[in-house]
Amino acid sequence: MIKVIAKGYIKSGEVDKFKEVATELVKESRKEEENISYGLYQDANNDKILTFIEEWQDQAALDKHMKTPHFVNSMSVLAKFQEKDMDINIYNSCI
Repeated sequence: MIKVIAKGYIKSGEVDKFKEVATELVKESRKEEENISYGLYQDANNDKILTFIEEWQDQAALDKHMKTPHFVNSMSVLAKFQEKDMDINIYNSCI
């Protein structure tokens, strides 16, 4: 199992636009057969930090996801609302 934590730092005034695009990305990603879970979370102390937390069956599933039209299109739009590139960490289950 693969877990992805992708933290976005959103520009002032752009949080609602980011959430709007991200909602579609989450909805479409959850339909993918190899997806275990996919959600967007807002930091409790800083509402301009939004984090995707995802689980995939394996690396091949994640690679496939990253080539889907909904992922590619959404990421290009979401980038416009961010102060900097997302911090992305990918974890493999070890127990």
